Amino acid sequence: MAGRLHIAPLDLERLLPDLVAETALITGPNLAPRRPLSMIRLDAGRPRLVTAFWGLTPPWLKVLDHAPHCARAEALQTRPMFREAFTARRCLVPVSGVYAWKPQPRFKQPFLVTRVDRGPLLLAGIWCRFHTSLSQHHDSMALITVPTNALLAPITDRLPAVIEPGQAERWLDPQTPPSEAQALLGSAPAELLGAFMVSRKVNDPACQEPTCAHPTGPMLRHSVPQER
Repeated sequence: MAGRLHIAPLDLERLLPDLVAETALITGPNLAPRRPLSMIRLDAGRPRLVTAFWGLTPPWLKVLDHAPHCARAEALQTRPMFREAFTARRCLVPVSGVYAWKPQPRFKQPFLVTRVDRGPLLLAGIWCRFHTSLSQHHDSMALITVPTNALLAPITDRLPAVIEPGQAERWLDPQTPPSEAQALLGSAPAELLGAFMVSRKVNDPACQEPTCAHPTGPMLRHSVPQER
């Protein structure tokens, strides 16, 4: 799944030139669910950076701990928890990496999954709004996960879906039919993502040291056969 994120300072305006950023991007070396997170949604026809709670909380949800922080792409159009949000309220979460844990005989080894060029990633998500009064509300979101590609499958079976910047507005636009939005949710190309081992101190969500994201081994990446 995607229970921890690495978000470094990112040049979002360069990534999405039309972005309206009235709030600062929430950053951190080891961000966990059940806390505020920056997301991008379409507002008056333009992508806008806003803050939301990481854990989808529709109005009928009774227990906050039951708020899902991830939604499986295969269930978006069938589960009532996700269906309405997927149809009308899609979002993007800008990150620099996603942590994943590879099972070992005696422990789980954490990895940081990033772009091979260490550039920013736009992760697919859905959001909802819960009105606490006629004038007050809070927004919440969940990331959308898809099966991993063959390169990363030994580390984890699922990762958040990545939306390329050129497809961002199409993904965010509620006028995009769900079938077309669903088609954007595929496993990342093998050459896009890599992963490297990091310190097990990232296991503690309270640990916010920059060293959480420092490589402790080489990057696992797709190798392109050289022509002879």
